[in-house]
Amino acid sequence: MRRRIGMVFQSFNLYPHLNARDNVALALLHVLKQPREQAHARALQALDQVGLGDRAAAMPGELSGGQQQRVAIARALALEPAIVLFDEPTSALDPELVGSVLAVLRSLRTAGMTMLVVSHEMGFARTAADRVVFMEGGSIVEQGPPAHIFGPDAHPRIRDFVASVEHR
Repeated sequence: MRRRIGMVFQSFNLYPHLNARDNVALALLHVLKQPREQAHARALQALDQVGLGDRAAAMPGELSGGQQQRVAIARALALEPAIVLFDEPTSALDPELVGSVLAVLRSLRTAGMTMLVVSHEMGFARTAADRVVFMEGGSIVEQGPPAHIFGPDAHPRIRDFVASVEHR
């Protein structure tokens, strides 16, 4: 089951001594036991998918935070999962870099990828989610389609939260 679930962490978790291609190919080589040539080809496809095919030889330290996060997304996608879990994929990024990661998530949604995204990016949730679950203190406050969660009949706690993050 774990092979069908991809995971993208908020802190990238890239190996600093491996270039982007090798970071993406690592699980293909060691978990799936793919031949090196096949793993590298699939890694390059995944990097292309997130707009970084031209940065395959770059070391993590040579990449911006947004690019590092896109490498982490490519690493998850390379395994061709049925679902990808994203834990605050933009929280460790400068505001200017958030857009590039959200653009990748939007393209994955358009392509039909099933994703579970934990995020404080309310604009993204409003426009890209099929379903939103608002949680506080480990409990579900409300859940439903974005039109309901962000609409006038939303739970007062959600309205307060959305108002506070949109005015930052």
